[in-house]
Amino acid sequence: MCGIVGIFGFIPINQCIYDALTVLQHRGQDSAGICTIDRLNRFRLRKANGLVKDVFEKKHMKYLQGNIGIGHVRYPTAGSSSASEAQPFYVNSPYGITLAHNGNLTNVHELRKYLFEKSRRHVNTNSDSEILLNIFAQELSNFQHNSLLEFNHIFKAVNAVHKRIRGAYAVVSMIIGHGIVAFRDPHGIRPLILGRRVIKDRIEYMIASESVALDITGFTIIRDILPGEAIYINQQGQLFNCQCADNPQNNPCLFEYVYFARPDSFLDKISVYSARVRMGTKLGKKISQKWKNLNIDVVIPIPETSTDIALEIAHIINKPYRQGFVKNRYIGRTFIMPENNIRQIAVKRKLNTNRAEFINKNVLLVDDSIVRGTTSKQIIEMAREAGAKNVYLASAAPQIRFPNFYGINMPSSKELIAYKRKTEDICTLIKADELIFQDLNDLIEAVNEENPNITQFECSVFNGVYITKDIDESYLSNLQFINDKKSKIILHHEAENLELYNDEN
Repeated sequence: MCGIVGIFGFIPINQCIYDALTVLQHRGQDSAGICTIDRLNRFRLRKANGLVKDVFEKKHMKYLQGNIGIGHVRYPTAGSSSASEAQPFYVNSPYGITLAHNGNLTNVHELRKYLFEKSRRHVNTNSDSEILLNIFAQELSNFQHNSLLEFNHIFKAVNAVHKRIRGAYAVVSMIIGHGIVAFRDPHGIRPLILGRRVIKDRIEYMIASESVALDITGFTIIRDILPGEAIYINQQGQLFNCQCADNPQNNPCLFEYVYFARPDSFLDKISVYSARVRMGTKLGKKISQKWKNLNIDVVIPIPETSTDIALEIAHIINKPYRQGFVKNRYIGRTFIMPENNIRQIAVKRKLNTNRAEFINKNVLLVDDSIVRGTTSKQIIEMAREAGAKNVYLASAAPQIRFPNFYGINMPSSKELIAYKRKTEDICTLIKADELIFQDLNDLIEAVNEENPNITQFECSVFNGVYITKDIDESYLSNLQFINDKKSKIILHHEAENLELYNDEN
């Protein structure tokens, strides 16, 4: 999962992009990058591993000159966490193009082969985002013979990109001498929103992953960019738009509302906060009807995505709501950490129990979702150590049974605790006294109440239905083979490094 932003302005926009990335930091804590175009039509790029506040020092901000730019925060879903794979990426031909991408492509190997065999384009990293950039550049190169690249040429190139690639992608890009291009995949899996502000009677534009990035920088929402749609803003500030997909359908990712997005954001006309409150309403009613036997003394959220959900559950079942865990806000999200032992250590660093709320009580813990189960198991142990008599766990999301291929780093079914397991088996594994999951239909109703025009969400992690219709057993087997091969290479390098260390010491 990543966060992207693009700004066209009439005044320097380096600070504005920086501010936007800070409020999108929750979407990626692995690396950050900003690219601007200066007065001489040159890219000015700074990117590195780390948080936004650490990547950009005063000297970097001074370097990032220009009134047009794009930014990116990342955690790796394809490729690696190497600094070389931080975004934005750029190519010099044609025109000079830079691009930032949120999502994940599902036909990467086919695209890599196409780029090499058909166009001799070299891809320097394992990132699918660099492949996407080169596909876009290749389609734009078809118009090099024209004396001037016009907006209809750009839209034709985006149309060709839609036909060539599969998967989830929200994109912001810049073309030297022309302007900003943004587009969204034909299913609208990943969010992208358009905003504006007026500076000295002139309109500036922003495109971002979430509306909160617009709020913090003084932009107002125009609308969500539609699935399959492209937006082009030229260097004079004229905005053009075009539906570039043949059969677009709005199928946004349901997990965005459960976990990823900030509660103060709007995605596809839906308030994330309100959606989470309604999740609590649905789950609270289920608990009050089907779990009357539970003698619950107190409702406690597992910080912090689930706090609004837990508060509503407490209201519905008429039980006290308490803050039983204190969170260290300087520790990142544990679910996206790659190593299981690292996640286990991080949980202890991240949360501490407020013992007064646990001693001799039957507690209902509320979490947004249960992915691998390791965090849940540790938190339940912490609750017991703090003196709880019985520990019940409620999840605002249904069982996550299937891997995601659209931008969430859950590549293997083996990592998912609910895969091929019944609820009672999961309950035993995490050592809870009772385990309650939200029903998928209730979750969908909770989210789309504000926008009933969305008739289908991307729910693959819950139901195994992949909206792009290209994920099958052959794809899964091939992916597992590649992942196993990568793991062997990593282990080989680690062994070599250890041997070298021992020789030197």
